[in-house]
This record gives sequence, C-alpha cells and structure tokens, in this order.
Amino acid sequence: MAALIAVVLVWVIINLMVASLIRRNDETRLLQNMRIAMLWVAPFIGVLFSLGATAKRKEVNLAEQPILPGTIVDEAPLKLMLAGAGQLNVQDHTYISGDFPVLDWNAVQAWADKGPQGLGYQLGKKAWLMHLRDALGPSYRLYESGDAFILSPLENNVVLATAEFITTTRRRIEKVLGDLASFPAADKSVLLVMPDEDAYYSYTSGYQQDGGHVAGSSGMFIHAGCPHFVVPAAGLHQIEPVIAHELTHSALAHLCLPRWLDEGLAVNTEIRLTGSGINARPQKELRERHLAFWGESEIQEFWTGASFFRPDDGNELSYELARILVAYLAKQWDSFSTFAKASQRSDGGAAAAQAALGVSLGTLACGLLEQDYSSSWEPAPLICN
Repeated sequence: MAALIAVVLVWVIINLMVASLIRRNDETRLLQNMRIAMLWVAPFIGVLFSLGATAKRKEVNLAEQPILPGTIVDEAPLKLMLAGAGQLNVQDHTYISGDFPVLDWNAVQAWADKGPQGLGYQLGKKAWLMHLRDALGPSYRLYESGDAFILSPLENNVVLATAEFITTTRRRIEKVLGDLASFPAADKSVLLVMPDEDAYYSYTSGYQQDGGHVAGSSGMFIHAGCPHFVVPAAGLHQIEPVIAHELTHSALAHLCLPRWLDEGLAVNTEIRLTGSGINARPQKELRERHLAFWGESEIQEFWTGASFFRPDDGNELSYELARILVAYLAKQWDSFSTFAKASQRSDGGAAAAQAALGVSLGTLACGLLEQDYSSSWEPAPLICN
C-alpha cells in the first residue's frame, strides 16, 4: 500500500512539474490544455508525449526574420464572438489529428449560420490557421493578403511573391474558365506550405480515401472541412504550377464534377497559365503506355476517379488521359461549359456529354485509345458521395 501511494505521489509531482513547463512554452492555450489533459489521461506516457512535442518544436525553430506587415501575430483565440450567433468555444470543437489541430467544421458552420452570411466561417478559418501555425512551430508565420492566407516557413520575399501570384492566378483562372470558375466573395484561398515531403505526406495522408495508398504528388487541394491546398516547400518556380493547378480545383469546387473532368480542367489550366509540362511529354512513348495500360476495368476506374489514386503508371496516365479528353471536348467552349455545369459524378458525366455535346464518352475513349467500341467502356453508374 505504501509503495502504491509513493508511486501515485511521484506521478502527481512529475505531472505538476511538466504542466508548469508546458504553461511556459510558446504554444497556444488550447494546445497547452490538450497536452496537460494528456498528462492525467495517460500516466507517464503523457509525460513522454508532452516533453517530446516540446523538444520537437525547439528543433524546428529557425533563425527569426523581421515580421512582415500583414503577418498575423495575435494569440490564437480560444473563443469566437459573432453578432446574432453568440460565442463559439474553439477548444470544445477542436481535436488533434497527429500533430495537427482540426476544427469540427460542422459545428463552426452551424454557429456561423446564425450570424451575418460568410463572416462566422471566415472567423473560424482564421482561428484554425492560427492554432495550426502554433502547432507547426515557431518557424511558421501566418500571412494574410487580400486574396489569401499563407501559412509557411518561407522567407518574406517568397511569401510576398507567392501572395501576388495567388492574386494574379485567381484573376487569370476566372478569365480562362469563365462562369465555370467561382471564388466566393471575401473567401480567401488558403495555402499551407509544409517544410519537407515527409511532413507533407504526414499531413495529407489524413485526407486520403479510405486511408489507402498515398499517390505521389507535388500538391493537393483538400476540400474536406476548410478548403485549402497544401504543398511541400520548394522554390517559387516549382510551387507556381501546383498553385495554378490547385487553385483551379478550388475555383471548380462548387460543382459536382467527375474527377476526370475536374483534373483535366486543372491540368489544362495549369499548362495554359504556367507552361508547365508542355515539352515534357514524349508523345510516342505515352501512346504506347496508354495502349498497354487501358482496358475495360481500368477505364471504369478512370470514370469513377479511382485510377487517380493508383500507385502505378495508372496515376500518371489518368491525368494525361483527362488532359487529352478535356482539351478535345473544350474546343467548342460554349457547349463544353454547358456540359461541365451539368456533369454529375454519379454517371461520370455521360448523360451531360450526350445532351450538351452529342458524344458518347465510351465511344470517345475507345477512339482515342484505339479500341473497338464496347458498351463496357461507357461510364457505369455509381452513387455520388
């Protein structure tokens, strides 16, 4: 009995000491509270977790730069107030996934709907980014421009150039895509730049379908929760095509597009705006790879969008086939725009293509891939989710 009391006493003393250290670090009160809760919920393991997280933050603390005007330096809020909606307790609606704080966006939206249109959601977005900034460590800065939030460890001149590129690209996408593109008024694009590929895949893996294989990528638009796009840190010239591609997804997110159509539009817009990949495609080799890869089962994966997540050649070839199909169909833009706006994921866009363009997608795919026509190449109906 005496031994048990001694162990409990040691545990309490250690927890109090570690809690004191947590209160003195530079994390937000929200993350501090969560780490302190872990101390008591998970005896001894919670201590190791909290100390490990603190040590990790110190390792990534880079040399400080001057604070760029527009950088949000305020402490991340624990509560939000909105006229007509009252108070939202951010801590009550936040959980930690991996090392990253995640807001319950359903709760945020329900709260925001009671106040002025759009305002509450933007407050929630900003609060979440401030907490994410603190979780990522002291080398991260949250910069706000007229069109974007940029959360990154980038140098000031790169941040400014990236913000300007986002503004310019949004305007150019609207011109290229016309009424297909929609960036809601006062809704700023969110760019999260991860320090390296390991951190990038660690973050994006939580948004993969069914926890499956993470296909290689240099950027990802995440529509779940708060729409935002994520890239690993690189030179601005490397990030620009990714931003153009992912911003196109953002502009099209209000439509329920089949994935092949969404990706085809994004790839073609990326090429048009940045010139990326124009001379990088050996057409003869690609043709041979396409003819060797596509069959009845593979084309059905393409129509449903599953092939874009393949870990093999199917991933690259899906993007290329989507690019070719969209470039072909978009030659008559007015009809194509009507088709795109009417397309549904539930049938891969088949009904809209027949109605607006007078074409069968299966016939078109067979022609492009030099196959004899078969009805099994037509998009099979599925449930849109």
